[in-house]
Amino acid sequence: MARSPSLLFLLSLGLCCCGIQGQKDMMTARFRDSKITHPQLRQRLELECMPVDKDSGVSWIRQDKDGTLHFIVFISTLSRTTFQGNRDTSTRFEATKDSRTSRLVMKSFSEQDQGNYFCLINSNQVLYFSTRLPVFLPVRTTKAPTTTAPTTQSSITKTEPCLKTPAPETSKEKGLNFSCDIFIWVPLACGCLLLLIALMITIMLCQKTRRRRCRCKRPANGKPNRKPGVPNRYM
Repeated sequence: MARSPSLLFLLSLGLCCCGIQGQKDMMTARFRDSKITHPQLRQRLELECMPVDKDSGVSWIRQDKDGTLHFIVFISTLSRTTFQGNRDTSTRFEATKDSRTSRLVMKSFSEQDQGNYFCLINSNQVLYFSTRLPVFLPVRTTKAPTTTAPTTQSSITKTEPCLKTPAPETSKEKGLNFSCDIFIWVPLACGCLLLLIALMITIMLCQKTRRRRCRCKRPANGKPNRKPGVPNRYM
């Protein structure tokens, strides 16, 4: 809708007057459906303003995010509507008025309809403004991606055949402990077997050497034994 500098002037004048007359009869703009806090796109949205004077016309204006005022509609005491551009009807809005309430209907809410809405009346040459009604789409919040810390395996080396955990023993842990027993006992048993074989070989060698020495011993008279018929070359 077109910007209206005159409405900005009237708003400033009205706010000054409301500071004096506002306590007399405060008007409130609100959603007709009390369950609505934020409208949705393409929703049929109804606003209402109350109480209003039945002998005064009612206007609806919107203040956008930049603070610019936009005239929407004026409803006369005879409930005749005049929309922006001096038109009797609008493709986007509907407006009604009864003795105590004025209603503004947005047929299909869109992003350009966002803003702060006010209704105002002119009574006894004094402008009365309603409370501000913020009408904005819900803010979309994006969830920050969660990053997991990288796992380090510095404490785990390849030479460790098994790992022990403080948790209670399970079947998997029993299997790991069994593998540990194999890695410990098999080399130990092989070493003992090798020692036993080496000991047996040593004993056998000692017995053979002892037998040879026993054969070479002389008789008790000190003379070497000679076979009969063999001459003694050294006699």
